[in-house]
Amino acid sequence: MKKKIPIGIGDFKELIEGDFYFVDKSLLIKDVIDDGAKVILLPRPRRFGKTLSMSMLEYFFQKSENDNSHLFKGLKVVEHKGIMEKQGKYPVIFITFKDVKYSSWEECYDGLRVLVSKLFQRYKFILEDSKLSNYHKNEFLKIIDMRANIVELSNALATLSEILCEVYEEKTVILIDEYDVPIQSGFSNNYYKKIMEFIRNFLSAGLKDNTYLQKAVLTGILRVSKESVFSGLNNLKVCTILNPQYSRYFGFSHEEIEELLKYYDVEDKINDVKDWYNGYKFGKSLVYNPWSILNYIDNSEMGFMPHWVNTSSNNIVKELLAKGGEGVKKDLEELIKGNSITKKIDENIVMGDIHRDSESVWNFLFFTGYLKLVERELRMGRNICELKIPNKEVQYLFEDIIISWFNENISNDKYNIMLNSLVNGDIKTFSIILREYVLSSVSYFDTGKNESEKFYHAFVLGLLISLSKEYQVKSNRESGYGRYDIMIIPKDKSKLGIIIEFKKVDEYDKETLEIAVNEALKQIEEKNYKQELLDLGIENIMELGIAFEGKEVLVKKGTE
Repeated sequence: MKKKIPIGIGDFKELIEGDFYFVDKSLLIKDVIDDGAKVILLPRPRRFGKTLSMSMLEYFFQKSENDNSHLFKGLKVVEHKGIMEKQGKYPVIFITFKDVKYSSWEECYDGLRVLVSKLFQRYKFILEDSKLSNYHKNEFLKIIDMRANIVELSNALATLSEILCEVYEEKTVILIDEYDVPIQSGFSNNYYKKIMEFIRNFLSAGLKDNTYLQKAVLTGILRVSKESVFSGLNNLKVCTILNPQYSRYFGFSHEEIEELLKYYDVEDKINDVKDWYNGYKFGKSLVYNPWSILNYIDNSEMGFMPHWVNTSSNNIVKELLAKGGEGVKKDLEELIKGNSITKKIDENIVMGDIHRDSESVWNFLFFTGYLKLVERELRMGRNICELKIPNKEVQYLFEDIIISWFNENISNDKYNIMLNSLVNGDIKTFSIILREYVLSSVSYFDTGKNESEKFYHAFVLGLLISLSKEYQVKSNRESGYGRYDIMIIPKDKSKLGIIIEFKKVDEYDKETLEIAVNEALKQIEEKNYKQELLDLGIENIMELGIAFEGKEVLVKKGTE
């Protein structure tokens, strides 16, 4: 009988005792103990095994009446006798913020009070311990009963570590999982400053200059700017996905995947598994997405499908890309084509700056797992990174986001009719639906002086996604004596090849839509853009000019 597949199992003891398959990451324990840093932050994308790893650390360090040493039998960490001597020696505080997602600060604060109260309730038995002072007993009861004020709640981590040290006569190990979830929720729901202040004070009190602290490990998705969250925390060591240290403990390696697939008799699917779920690079380690791998094995008869991208609403990704300027749309276009983009990556993300700085979107997408690292170069202390879409699963998400932009403004049926009319040369129908789309979509992509350029890049993205099976779509490429805007190249050479040039009405030259669209067609002709199509053996060619003036659009077909 094969071991069960551990989908969504975040409790290490349940996984081991329940006879689930475990990819041995136990040497994480050794590296944490050997690390000279007092506080270690390990940011990783969601569903890459952070919570299970933290649970494993908890069961290893936790000093309790129950002997947990049997949980580590046969694991790699047991080979290190000096490390195993520390098993079960410390009181442990383990708190996760993964469910602290609220629509208002008032709800969030109530949720934090409940969370901390439950944390203290786990140790309610120590109220009977004679070593506990009356002062600490009163503090303890105040937090359990949710009578503590915001200052006392902010100091709860420090208070509990001191109490546990007093009772157990050992310093405390603190484990904090998904510390940044409430920060992201605050950012999305307009209470960012309040939650930032609370998390900063909560972490600082528990981790900075805490004489009762043995070791602390934190996980999250992002390293939210040191200056804003970890202010003054000079004992903090951060290992992001750019850092090789700890890189092998989150996600599955190729060797681990081969063993896993062989165990479940699907080793013949290794190449497809790689295309769909591989592609990440943490430090120097090539990594597969563990959540997607386990879900695929559990439902292998259903074939390959997106698993990881469907575990979140992805709303913030969609919003950031939709509101991004012309440069963001252009970079997204390159990514969708399968190309890479080169960006400066700052490991200190400031959530409040993501909307203000269009380049910050790439930082966010990289650290959250929507882009992978291809190459990294250090220039003047800055990370210059070549980024790419990691695999088919994430490609699916980007394509889905782009299609949704169109569906939010015109129905999917109309969108398909618009594209079919374009590739079949029915410019009247194409023009009617395009005008309708422009009226509804331009404001969606932020109106302003460059609205036509923003629409243009969104339109190209839609073509790339929707026509990719039968056509190759190119944009801003050289042909003849210049660079065309869009070229739609049929894979069947008997079909229609299309050249599209966009023009924006120049108000200073008192242009009209008619003048602008004629200029577009003139440019196509004079620059001989059709030469590329002719060289490919495509003789049926349509030249199309599209002119914009605000939300007005004119489409005109060139003479044959």
